[in-house]
Amino acid sequence: MRTSGRDHILTTVPGTPALVVSTPGAEPVAEGPGYASALLLDGWALLGRPDLRAGEEALRRWLTAASLVRGQEAGGTVAVIAEPTLRPVQALVRWDPVGHAVRELAERAELGFPPVSRMAAVAGRAEDVVELLRAAELPAGAEVLGPVPLPVADPGRPRRPGDPPPGESWERALVRVRPGQGAALAASLKAARAARLVKREGDAVRVRIDPPDLG
Repeated sequence: MRTSGRDHILTTVPGTPALVVSTPGAEPVAEGPGYASALLLDGWALLGRPDLRAGEEALRRWLTAASLVRGQEAGGTVAVIAEPTLRPVQALVRWDPVGHAVRELAERAELGFPPVSRMAAVAGRAEDVVELLRAAELPAGAEVLGPVPLPVADPGRPRRPGDPPPGESWERALVRVRPGQGAALAASLKAARAARLVKREGDAVRVRIDPPDLG
């Protein structure tokens, strides 16, 4: 919570009646038994991010804020503004982060997503992506998914790490390997990129290891 007219963040607030407005992750601790209630806003924004970890990150933030509220037996109340049927919301209501993690892991295992695998996203112009993957000495058993065209970035929203530059058409391929092969995957792609730069072949290709925006 950043205070008006000050340049620092409060870590605690008095236990006297007050309305505290805070950004996620900066919630001050209320002295005494804790907050009487908490209202968790913008659940749709947290859960709607194009990020593999959007649900677990939203749940983590909610649990952190809710833990600052006094217990139910003392009259504490937590309300969240989000679709009640969504898995992270249900996990918050039941206070069940373990169950949520178990279901998330099972779903990612079915799809072959991290952490049951290691992945690299290779993005750039179509011909550059193909040439980089062809030149890379990928680990044994590596599986290449794609490449597929990336959607054109909406100029009205902030750019994300995996977005192509404005006005350019990019494609992205995913390279999947077994756990324990992540370092070898990263090294092979780094070496292939370096060789292309030395030879000045094509345009630069963006490589990201285990990017969260796989979905």
